Amino acid sequence: MDSRAESAQRLVNRHALYSAAAGLVPVPLVDIAATTGIQIKMLKELADNYGIPFQADRGKSLVGALIGGVLPTRMAYGLGGSLIKAVPVVGGLLGMVTAPAFASASTYAIGKVFMTHFASGGTLLDFDPEAMRQHFVSEYEAASKAGVTTPAPAAAAEVVAGRVGKAVAAAQPG
Repeated sequence: MDSRAESAQRLVNRHALYSAAAGLVPVPLVDIAATTGIQIKMLKELADNYGIPFQADRGKSLVGALIGGVLPTRMAYGLGGSLIKAVPVVGGLLGMVTAPAFASASTYAIGKVFMTHFASGGTLLDFDPEAMRQHFVSEYEAASKAGVTTPAPAAAAEVVAGRVGKAVAAAQPG
């Protein structure tokens, strides 16, 4: 893997961790808004990494088209994880499991799709969500099954509190 790809992979891993932490925000739907912001920020940083011009509006629409066209049932799972937080006691506990997992896996998959696209010389202007959907689904399912991008709750809480260095250390195995 070249240094550009290694840098991009670190960006994706870091933002997947941030998204998992955003999924822990206890206010329904605020977690989804935070995750979306993290995904757009990741896309900008990936574009910068590959020397691709970035337009925020275009990035937002591409991420929305990619997720919205592929994961209606999985998005319901993520939305359900967010909304379930409104149920006293049990909702908060269930939401702490479902929302971070969805946020992390979807962010990771978006990052991997755009890494592939940018590495092959693509830009935001020629990105075709329809053509990349199967790749997105594969990356999402792999991330969901592996669970490698979902930090331990203590690590995610550290990110929410702004202690990123401690969060990364806490998420490391062993």
